[in-house]
Amino acid sequence: MNDRAGADLIADSVRAEVAQWITQHWDPELPLAQWRELLADSGWACPTWPPRWCGRGLSRALGRVVAEEMQRAVVPGVPGGVGMMLAAPVLLEHGSDELKERFIRRTVTGEITWCQLFSEPGAGSDLAGLRSQAVRDGEGWHLSGQKVWSTGAASADFGLLLARTDWDAPKHAGITAFVLPMRQKEIRVRPLRQMNGHSSFNEVFFDAALIPADHVIGEPGGGWIVARATLALERRLAAFPPAPARTTGRAWREAIAEQTAAAEPHKWYPQRAGRADLVIGQAQAMGRAGDPVVRQEIARLIELAWSARWMADRDTRQAAGQQAMGSLGKLASSNIARQAARVHTMVAGTAGMLAGPDSLLSGTVAEIGVSVPAISIAGGTDEIQRNIIAERILGLPREPDVSAGVPFRDVRAG
Repeated sequence: MNDRAGADLIADSVRAEVAQWITQHWDPELPLAQWRELLADSGWACPTWPPRWCGRGLSRALGRVVAEEMQRAVVPGVPGGVGMMLAAPVLLEHGSDELKERFIRRTVTGEITWCQLFSEPGAGSDLAGLRSQAVRDGEGWHLSGQKVWSTGAASADFGLLLARTDWDAPKHAGITAFVLPMRQKEIRVRPLRQMNGHSSFNEVFFDAALIPADHVIGEPGGGWIVARATLALERRLAAFPPAPARTTGRAWREAIAEQTAAAEPHKWYPQRAGRADLVIGQAQAMGRAGDPVVRQEIARLIELAWSARWMADRDTRQAAGQQAMGSLGKLASSNIARQAARVHTMVAGTAGMLAGPDSLLSGTVAEIGVSVPAISIAGGTDEIQRNIIAERILGLPREPDVSAGVPFRDVRAG
């Protein structure tokens, strides 16, 4: 038996085991929380994670098999969003056993929700230049400062936080990662209005907010390692998938309500990505499908999209530059979005500037135009991604850093 045949047999065995487990345990009238408790206990909730933490220790390939079987059976999975995509994986990799015990299972079952607290108004793309400060005292740590561009901060139970804890260390060495309890009066959240009319993000203010002493992720001063791991995950974040069409029962009603609420701030994200899926239909509808210049630009868009898909399908987890691979996908997404917006503009002409229900695609084309610039900023600018690719994948010389080795309190800012 060759390796391929052996892998197929293992995949078929896992598929059969998942199907049998679902048949034995799935009841559409279960409360969603109870169904997720069963998933967590079985290890099918997060099959690639360790068995102690709601998983089965399976490979990524077998994890995809489990996901496919759950989709085929039309059963709800784990929650989407920052908790499962960022916080729990980071805790798995860098958190203490106490933090894992306290937070991972409750994140998997949806009992608690998370937000991310990294960016600051004064740091821009230089995340390591953050100035929110956590000071240690007898109770734990007290946090003061400001964060920005935080989705879900108004409703989250906990925040994945970076704060400066040592002003005498160089800027990358004086940062600590924390789990921040969000529901305290010393934290104030204010929504931000975007130029596309949405208010998906918030700015968050801290006035001596308390962080318990045992809520440090990793080691004090080791936050930059946690930050890099988180950013690598963030650059692979996917949009919330639509719920299946054929769903019934209490568990799915609760899952759809949860997903609808969680996806609300992200409802413009398809427009931020350029809506390449609408380009050909619009070119045909507007009578521009025969225009050679339009056809050329559509072909370029398809080339970019398929190249990115093939790159994502490869196993790029090589030991050198593993975290940097997400930068390739992030930069590819920016290129695709800009090209899609360019084609939409060519096809629509001046009509693409109109918004409202009577405009093209009920204003979708106009929203694409004012939303696409965000994809080149969120999660690290395109310039940052190019630096990461150059230095960590191509091995080119690092960009000079005038702050290297300088105590952060002496670094010029602003």
